[in-house]
Parts: sequence; structure tokens; C-alpha cells
Amino acid sequence: MRAEIIAVGTELLLGQIVNTNAQYLSRGLAELGIDVYYQTVVGDNKERIIQAIEIGRGRADLLVFTGGLGPTMDDLTRDALAEYLKRGVELHEPTMDKITAMFAGRGGSFVESNRRQALLVEGAAPLRNDTGLAVGNALSEDGTHYLLLPGPPREMKPMFANDGTAWLKSLLGEADTLHSAMLKFAGIGESGLEDLLIDLIREQQDPTIAPYAAEGEVTIRVSTKAATAEEAARKLEPTLTEIRSRTPRHLYAEEDIPIEAAVIRLLASQRRTVTLAESCTGGMVASMLTTVPGSADAFLGGVVSYSNLVKHRALDVPASLLEGDNAPGAVSSETAVAMAEGARKLADADFALSITGVAGPASSEGKPVGLVFVGLAERDKETRVVQLQLSGDRQGIRIRASKRALYMLWLALTGRGE
Repeated sequence: MRAEIIAVGTELLLGQIVNTNAQYLSRGLAELGIDVYYQTVVGDNKERIIQAIEIGRGRADLLVFTGGLGPTMDDLTRDALAEYLKRGVELHEPTMDKITAMFAGRGGSFVESNRRQALLVEGAAPLRNDTGLAVGNALSEDGTHYLLLPGPPREMKPMFANDGTAWLKSLLGEADTLHSAMLKFAGIGESGLEDLLIDLIREQQDPTIAPYAAEGEVTIRVSTKAATAEEAARKLEPTLTEIRSRTPRHLYAEEDIPIEAAVIRLLASQRRTVTLAESCTGGMVASMLTTVPGSADAFLGGVVSYSNLVKHRALDVPASLLEGDNAPGAVSSETAVAMAEGARKLADADFALSITGVAGPASSEGKPVGLVFVGLAERDKETRVVQLQLSGDRQGIRIRASKRALYMLWLALTGRGE
């Protein structure tokens, strides 16, 4: 089944809100084995909504609408579809009772326009709204299926997950559904990873391989359609095995988690701890780690040593490294080593990561934007440093430096950096 998502709302076209509904629905439809070929955004105008319906019918079997089911005169989705299909509208009494009870409970007077939220396209199946008032609509005519959902995500998501999904499954019958494995990689860019897997990507048929890049990480989704999870696993495994064999130093998880979550899991399972000494990242690594549940068992804390004074006083970095005619400076491998060793000693941790560099927008100490040194001190081992030359804006450099530091720790925890 081919689907098109039609988001209704002038506020989307003006950029006043982000269309997160389309992302959620695309994932949900894909999991049902429904291919989303198009996404459309149309304003609150009946004629243009009807035009979008006409175009959608020519290229999709299923049109999924979000928005335009509310109480005001610019909520036009249901009216536009009824007019297009030459059907009337009818009152859904249970929804009307819910609306009336809500106004009575608040002690307010009923506003007549709220009746619009209880209207259905004639002949449509109602979809319950557990978190709002507007009833959803589901109907089919002449081989095209229509699913009308409210715009607010807190209403749309549960409606789609419950009654909407059930209705779609009744249409699909025993059709195969999409099954995917998510592989997460660090320490390598999208183009570098693609080069390692280029023959698999070029020759892919079933399963399919799709890479997605984010700052400092790459995701690969390997997908197939199958009737059961067991059948899907059998189809996916040869491709997954081949990818694993080519990427042992970069594949950190086979689920959709960030590298900080993988690092915390490893630290916790090994009963080891880490501390931080951050300069140009300004506490970003600490923030990443502390978003992971259970991080308190592994992350002891850190020092944001943005100035030379704090590097010297808090981390015991020698002043001779930081300042003077012959000093290597704050942005140097020597300072990264001293920061990491000072932080590890301060917290008595098993590991300490340090990051010092130039995030921009201007150079510092005569050193270029994007130059970053990452240090890793480990108990009873020699401290290691990597030098990076990162590209991008200030925020991008900070994120990539943070992720690269976590990757360096992941290599040490897994023994793959030896």
C-alpha cells in the first residue's frame, strides 16, 4: 500500500511550528509495511485542501491527514473531504456527550463551535480521542482510504497508535510488515562508512541498507518485509553479519542509542568510573553522559576548565605548558595529557577524558578553528591523545569533539583501540 501524508495548517507553511507529525507517522506507517511516497503541507484553505486530495488520490492508496479537525472556522479538513466525496457530515453522539460533559464540569457555557469537533464525514468510522476532543475519521471509497487525525501531537499520536493502527491493520490483512535493524557507528563519517560497505549498498535488493548521518555518529538501517519477526531475523542476519565483520572498530550498538549510552553501559558492567576535564566543549560531554539513566553509577563528575587559571588551579596543569614564549599552549597535546591526568587524580577515577581546542568562530593562540586535542587517562596505563581537525560551525565542532572523546573511551572499554 502506498501512502501520502497531508499536513493541514497555515502555521506549518509559515514556519511557526515544525511538522513532527509527519516524522512520527512515517515511522508508524513503515512499521505496518505501508510505503510513504509523498508528504504534502497545505494551508487552511478548502479549495487547496480539495486540490491536495485530488493529487493524492492519483498517486497513493492511503491519504493520512493531520490537522483541521478543531472547532474554528479554519479547521476545514473534514469539510473539504466531505465535499470532495460528495458526502454529508453527521454528528458522533459519544463525542458530543464528551464535549458537553467537559463544559459542564468546568462550569462554563457551551460554545456552539465546539460541536464541529464531534462531526464525522458521512459513513466514516470514528477514531476515539483519548487526550482531546476532536473525533478522528476513517473511511474508504473507490479503492482509496482516508485517515483523518487531529493536529496536536499529544492527540494525534495516541489516536494513530490505537484506533488508527487497528483500522489500517484491518485493511492490510495478512500483508507483510517492515522489520528493521538499527546499527550505530562512531569514529567514522558517513562517506567513510559507505566506502566500507559500498558493494553491499550498490547490490542491495532485500534487505535494503540506508545510512543516516548525525553530528559525530552514523546510523545504518537494514530493513526487510516479512510476516513474522522470526522470518525477518533470518532474512536480515547474513547482511548484518557481513556489516559487523567489516566495522569492528566503529559499530558500537545494534539498537538506536547514542554512544554515551553505550559507554555508560560498559562502564557499569565493568564497574569502572570516568571523570572529565572539558575546555572548548564547556560541559557538553558531562551533559551527554548525565542524560543516560544509571549514569550516576559510572560518571563521577568533571571540571569545565575553560580558562588557563582553572586548568592550573583545579587540574594542576603546569603554568609552563599554558603560558610563555615556548609554552605549547592550552590547545596542545601536552595540555590535554595534563588535564586528563589531573582530572583522574582529582576524582580517583578509572578513566578521565580531556578536551581542549578551538571551537571558533575565531582562531586562538594562532591555532586554527577546529583543532582539538582529546586525552584519555586510564589507571595504570599511559595517557593517550588524539589530534583532530574538525570542520563545521562552533556548535558542530563541540558536538563532534564530544562524540569523538566518547568514542575514544568506548575503544578503551572494548579493547578495540589496542
